[in-house]
Amino acid sequence: MKKILITGANGQVGSELKDVFKDRVDLDTFFLDRNQLPLDQTAIIQDIFGMYQPDVIIHCAAYTAVDKAETEQDMADKVNHLASEEIAIYCRLNNVKLIAISTDYVFDGESSQPMLEDAPVAPINTYGITKLKGEQAIKKWQPESIIIRTSWVYSVYGNNFVKTMVRLMNEREEISVIDDQIGSPTYALDLAKAVAHILDGEQWIPGIYHFSNEGEISWYDFAAEIKNIKGIDCKINPIPTASYPTPAKRPKFSLLDKKKIKETFGVVVPEWKKSLRYMLNKI
Repeated sequence: MKKILITGANGQVGSELKDVFKDRVDLDTFFLDRNQLPLDQTAIIQDIFGMYQPDVIIHCAAYTAVDKAETEQDMADKVNHLASEEIAIYCRLNNVKLIAISTDYVFDGESSQPMLEDAPVAPINTYGITKLKGEQAIKKWQPESIIIRTSWVYSVYGNNFVKTMVRLMNEREEISVIDDQIGSPTYALDLAKAVAHILDGEQWIPGIYHFSNEGEISWYDFAAEIKNIKGIDCKINPIPTASYPTPAKRPKFSLLDKKKIKETFGVVVPEWKKSLRYMLNKI
């Protein structure tokens, strides 16, 4: 029986993977949270994996507090970079397959075309820098890995834009949402299903892949559709990024090109509105 270890058990993707794998009798799955696998304690990571001896590691855990990372740079680097390096070294030494989740924040956001996997990387905040270093460490130590970059992740689990918008729209008569950052959201369940599909496939083709839902929208468009689906009476004002300064800069354009993952693995990528409606019906 194939043994699969998932990091970030309580994160959005990890939680959705629990649901995807829960009825699988052909798999032995281990979900580790930050207490069982403290990624900031890099010296013990390989020993912890040694207790489980997995065949595959799905590395979902990350330091994702984008603004906080600007003041907690060492912690972000430990979790996103140095821990990923330890995981990759373990995988190489023990012939373990690795799927790691990365981010659109490795790009600078200056493109006007959906970004291919080999587009130039130039992160503009600490989170993006540490995630890119993590990618580079994984490629160096375990070049047979699969890295999946994703963007604007939301889920029924954890804290995310969708749940925040529903709460704010119910609390207030009007809200303001940025309309000049462009990308596509990712329903974590769709990403979890894509990961499971790759694992179940006949072929393992290492490399970097992009996955988000289909479509090209702004955060304002995203909020407007949440309002529409939920039927909430709240006015949404579109505002520019300049009107909402944050400690960390955000990419203006982070639309990912998904051709490679679709053509290589036959992954089906749902349209963003369909996935959003499905998720909102669950909460």
